[in-house]
Amino acid sequence: MMTTFSRGRRTAVAFSLAALMAVAATAGEARPGGGSSMGSRGSRTYSAPAPTATAPGSVAPMQRSMTQPGSPMGSPAAAPQRRFGGGFFAGLLGAGLLGALIGGGFFGGLGGIASFIGLLLQVGLIVGLAMLAFRFFRRRQQEPALAGAYSRNGPAPAGPGPLGGLGGASGGGAARPAQPDQVGISPQDFDAFERTLGQVQLAYGNEDVATLRRHTTPEMAGYFTEELKANAARGVVNKIADVKLQQGDLAESWREGPVDYATVAMRYTLRDATVDRASGRVVETGAPEATEIWTFARERGGPWLVSAIQQTRAA
Repeated sequence: MMTTFSRGRRTAVAFSLAALMAVAATAGEARPGGGSSMGSRGSRTYSAPAPTATAPGSVAPMQRSMTQPGSPMGSPAAAPQRRFGGGFFAGLLGAGLLGALIGGGFFGGLGGIASFIGLLLQVGLIVGLAMLAFRFFRRRQQEPALAGAYSRNGPAPAGPGPLGGLGGASGGGAARPAQPDQVGISPQDFDAFERTLGQVQLAYGNEDVATLRRHTTPEMAGYFTEELKANAARGVVNKIADVKLQQGDLAESWREGPVDYATVAMRYTLRDATVDRASGRVVETGAPEATEIWTFARERGGPWLVSAIQQTRAA
């Protein structure tokens, strides 16, 4: 005789599945933006910046953004996208879990082990469909890579730069990009990018939400606040110190209405550790070096704010 699960057992299974999905979506994240690509780059949110001397590999596509694919001028939607297809996936998954809670899956009428296996199969089917949909929309949004690498004084030099940090990239030469620097990024702008990198990292490590809000867009500040709350719920804190930019260069800059955008590749070192709040014991140590693509946005005359962080892949 087939043993059937009680409604309470099905509820526990459903919540366990949801928790596993959440862990899978956030695993590997420590420093702000670590392990994921998030934020908005205006109308170029779903177009990958070109490789630069600092980041010669590809750039991971945006996983979380308030900018919906195909929206005019990259205007934000009412709710942020989430991983695995955003609201589309969340709605389907939520429907299945709700069905499990009230005694039936997506198709109903299945009980016991058969219902449990059916739920797993349905979740797997939805994940596959959502990923196919995500890839379809990403392909539609993909544009030819036009931008190249810039240093403070124009195209990156053929040999090692005279200084570290932004504009001091070393390695092979880079031709002038087909997409020009439409904003006219100055040495003062590069200095602002470098300062903001350190300020955001240290504020995140100190759980200083007010400082994060001063240096990031409301969207990015919201993502960082979510991560800090998740750390608090786990009883840990992400400690960051000794942030130092080693190399950086400009991938592209452009204007959309009153807003300037600048996307910058940055390689930096830091001390990154996840610490138990109660005991102070280090539970995880992050990599001592990171290479990421940061996009900054400003309204005319205003300060540069972090509007997106994307992860890089090896060349």
